Amino acid sequence: MLLELQIKVDGVSMPCRAGMTVAAALLRNGIYKFRSSPGDGAPRGPFCMMGACQECAILIDGRIQRACQTPVRDNMNVKLAGASA
Repeated sequence: MLLELQIKVDGVSMPCRAGMTVAAALLRNGIYKFRSSPGDGAPRGPFCMMGACQECAILIDGRIQRACQTPVRDNMNVKLAGASA
């Protein structure tokens, strides 16, 4: 049995499972735009899913981190709005 967790994304609780990355949890919940490009405002989301491209860099628990490399923790805070890296 997989342990069900909750993360807060821009203040809204979302379900996820222990062992997932933040990127996987967001994608599972239908969130594909993680941030906007600082240059032209174009939508950005995960691309390589191995941490090299940094397209998934968002604010996680107060620090800019790569969502594809960060495992979920119960009640962690994820901020998408206004995040840029």
